[in-house]
Amino acid sequence: MICVALPGLAISTEQGQLTGHGLEGFYRAGRRILSRCQVRVAGREPLAVQARMTSADRARFVGTLRVTPHGGPDPDIVVERTRSADGTEVITLHSAAARPLRLPVEVALGADLADLGAIASGTEGPELAASVHDCGLRWSCAAGASYVTADPPPADAIATAGLLRWNFDVPPGGTVRLELRVRLDGAGPVRAVGRAATSPLAPAAATGDDPRVPALLATSVADLQALLVRDPAHPADTHLAAGAPWRCGLAPADALAAARMTLPLGTRLASGTLRTLARTQITAPGPRCGMIPGPRRDAGAHLPPGCTGTEATLLFPVLLAEARRWGLPDHETEELLPTAERCLTWLRTTVGEGPYLSDPQPSGPVRCETQAHAHRAALLGADLLDACGRPGGGGLREWARKLRATFRRDFWIDGPGGGRPAAARTPDGRPLPHLCATAVHLLDTGLLGGGAHAPGLLDRVQTEQLARLLGSPVMDSGWGLRGLGAKEVGYNPFGHRSGAVRVHETAVAVAGLAAAGYEKESAALLRGVLTAAEAFGHRLPEMYAGEQRGDGRAPLPHPAACRPAATSAAAGVLVLTTLAGVRPDAPAGKVTLRPLRGAPLGEIGLTGLRVAEAPFSVRVGRLGLAMVEEAADGLQLGV
Repeated sequence: MICVALPGLAISTEQGQLTGHGLEGFYRAGRRILSRCQVRVAGREPLAVQARMTSADRARFVGTLRVTPHGGPDPDIVVERTRSADGTEVITLHSAAARPLRLPVEVALGADLADLGAIASGTEGPELAASVHDCGLRWSCAAGASYVTADPPPADAIATAGLLRWNFDVPPGGTVRLELRVRLDGAGPVRAVGRAATSPLAPAAATGDDPRVPALLATSVADLQALLVRDPAHPADTHLAAGAPWRCGLAPADALAAARMTLPLGTRLASGTLRTLARTQITAPGPRCGMIPGPRRDAGAHLPPGCTGTEATLLFPVLLAEARRWGLPDHETEELLPTAERCLTWLRTTVGEGPYLSDPQPSGPVRCETQAHAHRAALLGADLLDACGRPGGGGLREWARKLRATFRRDFWIDGPGGGRPAAARTPDGRPLPHLCATAVHLLDTGLLGGGAHAPGLLDRVQTEQLARLLGSPVMDSGWGLRGLGAKEVGYNPFGHRSGAVRVHETAVAVAGLAAAGYEKESAALLRGVLTAAEAFGHRLPEMYAGEQRGDGRAPLPHPAACRPAATSAAAGVLVLTTLAGVRPDAPAGKVTLRPLRGAPLGEIGLTGLRVAEAPFSVRVGRLGLAMVEEAADGLQLGV
């Protein structure tokens, strides 16, 4: 159970006690500032009866005790613990005893100040020696110091044992409350960006026939708020951390992809993310000039690691172009345009006279999804350059046209079942025939003016065949899209690039299939994700096992998955807004609706979205008809 309010984390098991084992503890900026917090009442640990997340940054644990002798089987003390990512724990004891009680309470504390990476690899050191500090205890080492203070102050503080003790007099039916505050020495309380009044995300909400819809949207928005991080040098700019607990820093490709999927919640997150990454762009002369740097990412057993910097560089102009369609102000577009131009110049320079973009450059494989990213960047980038009166759009469109012609020939593998797209072409030109979920990016062509989508790399027949493949049991696990087809060599339901369900790719498939007109396949994947989300308490992990759905089964968690994760939380926004098919063109003062005609989840209402910098609400009825209930003045509706 992970409570998140970056830079704060609190990681617990469902037992509630922090034992110092595994990842348990309170964290600040990747360092464990408290590893152990064990409560005993009248010399015994409470029996855990319930644990649940009450919000993205808070968990509630309930335990019971029977302290009255000869009182029968019923507990007479309820111990409630509310643990928050900001480093606060509130312990409340409720008495149901018929007589006054004197309850000794002790809390055993410990800290190792270990780095999260060391803990994950099992190389953290022992607990540090404690010292008495103010109304609690303190621990220190060369890396820093942390301390715990208690309110009310303890009757005893025993540093050698790491113990704080109280004796509470509790009247019949009475309640006592104890609050612990965990802090990193020299740092103030955690001030989560998402809790601020200036959060860049609109507080969207949903209603409808399916009760899972409002729960998923509320949880997704709350998780996105919890993962917001400020650029320390530019506090006005915020972006999303990749996920907790493993990836609490900036991952450029993930941050851009998540910001793009959350454009229905406003453009402020997109602009903050774009400005933050613009400052990282390589501007020194050389083959990498214009790139947004990013780390390598494992691509499974069939391909070498890919460069997320390539993906980020291609996503930058796409996000800027689409944010403009959703209502990004002109002056912000102009500010970010030079960075987008350098990204597009890097693309054309790196490709040269050839049709394809290798990844990693210069001699890596030619990946299917990289060509999809590059093609989309060229078309949306050209549209952006034209709209802003900049040169270069014609050359990008001509290159994209040639790419479409060669891609349809070189990347399509004919077969008795209708063929499939190749996952990649090796440097010596051999196609890799593996059926991968990365092919969904071929359906994600991007938004142009007037609510139109850009043309894709596949022709109509190939698109229809890809839709059929994605909707087959080989790819659709019943809980989402497998990363690798179940019949492929090397398939592993837990393989994070070779069989596990990656929520981001499933959401891209839902939206892409719907845009291409394959609503049956889109709706099936959408229902699968909703079922999985319900099994995970509506907090979708980054990925989970791709085992086939069956009666009495639930999706299996992946032990290395972030939960929450920026892309999976943003995916919740994308799949639900796909039901309404909102396609804005704010510069033209128009918005087009293309809802799923089959209304696969019945009636749904979405409120608190933002289009053209104004609140936007839409309702889709059970017959698949959409109606705008709130919009900016003067915004014209098209269908």
